Amino acid sequence: MPINKINAYEDKTLAPYAMKSHYSRGRVHPEEEHAYRSIYQRDRDRIIHSAAFRRLEYKTQVFVNHEGDYYRTRLTHSIEVSQIARTVAYALGLNMDLTEAIALAHDLGHTPFGHSGEEVLNELMAKCGGFNHNLQGLRVVDYLEERYPEFPGLNLSWEVREGIIKHSSVFDIAVKIKEFFPKKMPTLETQLVDIADEIAYDNHDLDDGLTSGLINEKDLEDFEIWKKINRKINQKYVKIKSTSRKYLIIRGLIDLQVTDLITHTQEKLARLKIRKYADLQKINYKLVGFSPELKELRKPLRQFLMQKLYHHYRVVRMSVKAKRFIRELFLEYLSRPQQLPVEIGRRVAKEGVQRVVCDYIAGMTDRYALDEYKKLFNPYEKV
Repeated sequence: MPINKINAYEDKTLAPYAMKSHYSRGRVHPEEEHAYRSIYQRDRDRIIHSAAFRRLEYKTQVFVNHEGDYYRTRLTHSIEVSQIARTVAYALGLNMDLTEAIALAHDLGHTPFGHSGEEVLNELMAKCGGFNHNLQGLRVVDYLEERYPEFPGLNLSWEVREGIIKHSSVFDIAVKIKEFFPKKMPTLETQLVDIADEIAYDNHDLDDGLTSGLINEKDLEDFEIWKKINRKINQKYVKIKSTSRKYLIIRGLIDLQVTDLITHTQEKLARLKIRKYADLQKINYKLVGFSPELKELRKPLRQFLMQKLYHHYRVVRMSVKAKRFIRELFLEYLSRPQQLPVEIGRRVAKEGVQRVVCDYIAGMTDRYALDEYKKLFNPYEKV
């Protein structure tokens, strides 16, 4: 579709409060528009083709890669967030291309070994500004990706970059940067990705937890939200395999939350008489969210996951072990930066050894970090 038709299509089909691509604040480095793709469609494609996105395949969600092939990784999680977010964006009349781009990019700054990797890098970088994966994600797309001779990074649109830096959830803190107007709420598309992220990791971590055996269905029978879905399945199926049952419950939980998210957000937008994008700038709280009733329904199950899955002794052991690997790698590179690959080591003089080492480790997959550890500390491993 030619760009003028894309613009006309967005004007005709998107809600007046959606972020339309031809109203974008643009890119840091000006580029000529593509004849057949909007600015957000190009952003999405650049993210998908980036090295950082591919590396998400071997970065931990909850379970380290070698625990098994079934479990979610940062890559599958990002795809699942995108799928949920696109569904809701379509229902609300938001820009699906912008939503998808933010969803696919929201975890690009994640370290190997999940949040334990981020925690130890934050400690190690305390005297150099610390470490935050949202800020690192922006650094990845603005600087670390090397694909174009005209500029560093991917040169993404302002709105996608805002979506990366203002991403927030239970595990994420939005970073305040003057360029992105920290006192103003982000686009509805960014707000939507935050909630889609919650829906994805709550339910898919629950799925992985059940599959791993770290939690079981009996642990969940007292939760109202679980009983609500389970009751429907029992009414429809007399006899069902346990694997199919688990799948249907997870699917039902996601559907319940997505439906509530859509209806409650629609009601709120109508009640506040949001007629155009400018109306959003007058509101200092998020508009995309669940109803109070569903929030209460979700709370006990989320607390359960925190206590019984994320703090399960096996998950804690993996986390502690991962922190030890990353700490030792960091200190070894810091004391002898000559061990860094040549193309990485060239940046030390300009950027400082701490920042270069941090970037290098943050970009590693779980598998690569373990291989590097063996090469540096196992005397019988080839270097």
